[in-house]
Amino acid sequence: MVDTAYAESRYRAAEIPHRYGPGIHLIDDPFAWTLLTRACSPDTGQPDMGRLVRMLYEGLARIVLATEFPRARVDVPTRMAVSHPEAVYRGTALSRTAKAVTVGIARAGTMPSQVVFDLMNEVLDPNLVRQDHLFMSRQTNAQGEVIGATWHDAKIGRDVGERYVLFPDPMGATGSSMVSAVSYYKNSLEGTPAKLIAMHLIVTPEYIRRVHAAHPDLVVYAYRLDRGLSPAAVLRSEPGTHEEERGLNEVQYIVPGAGGVGEILNNAWV
Repeated sequence: MVDTAYAESRYRAAEIPHRYGPGIHLIDDPFAWTLLTRACSPDTGQPDMGRLVRMLYEGLARIVLATEFPRARVDVPTRMAVSHPEAVYRGTALSRTAKAVTVGIARAGTMPSQVVFDLMNEVLDPNLVRQDHLFMSRQTNAQGEVIGATWHDAKIGRDVGERYVLFPDPMGATGSSMVSAVSYYKNSLEGTPAKLIAMHLIVTPEYIRRVHAAHPDLVVYAYRLDRGLSPAAVLRSEPGTHEEERGLNEVQYIVPGAGGVGEILNNAWV
C-alpha cells in the first residue's frame, strides 16, 4: 500500500515575484545568491570559481529535474526487507525512462553541462542521457556591439524526439546564442523535443524579451535577474513591469554581472 504522504509530489521551487510570464523562473534561494555573489567577485579566480559554479549548477539541476521532469510510482525494497516484508518504499520518484540531452555551449557552458550530465545519470537511465557540444561565439560589429552568434563547430546526436533538452549556460545576456541553439534543436534534428529548458546563473531583461519573442515555449530558470542599468523607479518595481528595464551596457555585457565567467572558468582570456 502506498503511503499517501508520498503518493504524489507538489514540489515547486520558491521564486521571486515577476511579470515575465509562467515560463520564466527566477529562483528565490539566499544560499545560491550567496555562492553567486562570491563567484562574481573580482577576488574570485580558480580553483574557487570552478567549485562555486559546480555547486550552483548542482542546485539548479536538482530544481529543474524535480520540477520539470516526469515522475513515476516506484516500489523499492529497503535493506530492512530481510526482516520486515513491509520495508518497501512505495511512492513517487523521477521516472527513469525520461530521455534527456544536455547541451554544452562552449566555453562557459562546458563545465555546467558536465555537471548536469553527471546528475542526470544518477537519477535517470544512463542509456537515455546524452551530452551534446556546441562551439559558438558572439558576433560583433565594428563598435563591439553584439549582432548575433557565430557557430564554429558542433558534436550533436541525431535525434531529439521526446527528449528533455537542457541548455546550462551561465550568462543569459543578449539571448543571441540561446535563440540560435534552440532554433537548431527545434528545426534541424529528428523528432520533436518533449521540452526545452535554459538554465542560467544570471539573466537580463533584454535576454528574457529576446528569447521569449523567438521561442515562447522555452522554459527559463535563473538564480538572478540583473537589471542594474535601469532607472531608479524601475529598480523599485516588480521585474517585468517596465520596458525601460536594462541590464546590458553599450557592448552587451551584464551589469552588475560577473565579468567573464567563461574566461575565468577556463583561465583563457581570448
